Amino acid sequence: MRTLGSPLVALLQATAGAAPESSSTGIVSLIARATPISIAVLIILGLLSVWSWGIFLYKWWTFQRAARQSAQFLEVFRRSNKFSEVQAVCRSLADSPLVGLFQTGYTELTAQLRQGTPDAADGPNPRAAAGRPTLKSVTAVDRALLRASAVEVNKLESRVSFLATVASMGPFVGLFGTVWGIMSAFEQIGVTGSTSLQAVGTPIAEALVATAAGLAAAIPAVVFYNYLTQRVKIFASEMDDFAMEFLNISERNFT
Repeated sequence: MRTLGSPLVALLQATAGAAPESSSTGIVSLIARATPISIAVLIILGLLSVWSWGIFLYKWWTFQRAARQSAQFLEVFRRSNKFSEVQAVCRSLADSPLVGLFQTGYTELTAQLRQGTPDAADGPNPRAAAGRPTLKSVTAVDRALLRASAVEVNKLESRVSFLATVASMGPFVGLFGTVWGIMSAFEQIGVTGSTSLQAVGTPIAEALVATAAGLAAAIPAVVFYNYLTQRVKIFASEMDDFAMEFLNISERNFT
């Protein structure tokens, strides 16, 4: 029993003595002992991560609002008999990209109809003013809708590209901090002349914190970018469908 008890007591004593030492090697203590370059890298990655989250939350709220107002606008558009009735509700649904598309097409349509309708006072035939207005060019309306669609897509994509930048740059910034920390660790080895794991392990662990921080900033940014890009594609598809519907109505009623 004494023979078996002595190693067990020694093991328990070693474990008890190592507990305070292991508790002092947590993430916070590793960051506290990091070099100024590593601290600067961690601050940069922290700012990039906070900025990415802020952009995602803002764009998510904006897209939710735009989707809700687009559904309301389409309901009004398909229920109304006149474009002027739809124009009256555009101000209250201004966050929908379909509103910008409609207003551009409606402006081009109105301009062509005004040019194609002669003035009753100046025209040789006063009855001509009572004739059916016609479009001069459906292609011009189509071009106006395409231009408006490009403008709306650019609005939707604003700030989204920053997420792609963080996703691609974050791991490299973290890797830079890790490489710098490992260089400092090898320099310490050269000065002390000790190559034991106890002397090398802590500096390398401090250096790897930067890589972990870079991945923590990049992984959410990748997810956010893919999600928002997919939402933009859905909005663009809805705008294409609406442009075709607008052109069909215009061609059916004014040509």
